[in-house]
Amino acid sequence: MIPALGGEQADGAAPDGLARDGETLAQKVFLQLRADILAGRIGPGESLTIRGLAEGLGVSAMPVREALRRLTSERALEMQDNRRVRIPPMSIERFEELLHARVTLETEAAERALPYIDRERLDRLRRIDRAVEEASRRKDLDQWMELNFQFHSCIYEARPQSALVPLIESLWLQIAPFMRRALMEIEGHYVEDRHLEALDAIEARNRIGLRIAIEADIRDGISHIGNQLIESDTRKSLIAVKSRRRRTERLG
Repeated sequence: MIPALGGEQADGAAPDGLARDGETLAQKVFLQLRADILAGRIGPGESLTIRGLAEGLGVSAMPVREALRRLTSERALEMQDNRRVRIPPMSIERFEELLHARVTLETEAAERALPYIDRERLDRLRRIDRAVEEASRRKDLDQWMELNFQFHSCIYEARPQSALVPLIESLWLQIAPFMRRALMEIEGHYVEDRHLEALDAIEARNRIGLRIAIEADIRDGISHIGNQLIESDTRKSLIAVKSRRRRTERLG
């Protein structure tokens, strides 16, 4: 369930004006939905309606419509014919392409950001990584997803005005809902902490080591499990189609 935004009435009658901290209501709605997608709280193929989201957030339809338009333009959501939007379902081809794009852009972004990572930022990265480990220990997947994104963003955003960061964020929005499913399947399996490798490479100013650590962090476990999940979903869909076809033939 998506929480109502603070300061707005639950009946959705609140004005679509500026929020008290200077952000527009549309921006608040956008950031809330974006956070939900990045944490995987909205699953692949899940449909959403403007009315349902507006009621859940306690706002009117206008800021929700604007937020959905922005998220659709970033390919995090797709429009459906019945005035609904949904998280796009994942295919093997799309999953592999998103992984390849993440590796290509994020290894490059990390290397370009390396000269700008000072001691203060490195200390912040270590604090985030400790929080990631704590979330993993508690099996808090919501927190783990959010903190993992923070860790990567903290590296790439060190380079001022990086043109790669918005592209990377768009990729995360597209893959995060499915990544959460894959991580749930991985639970109980050993996954090496590639964040520590990345931190060691940053400390040593090792560009190649940082690229290797980032690529390994992206690919470890997720690639193999992800492909298995998609193949399983595809088989289930084919079985369902055949079952409906047989029922139709019997009724005919």
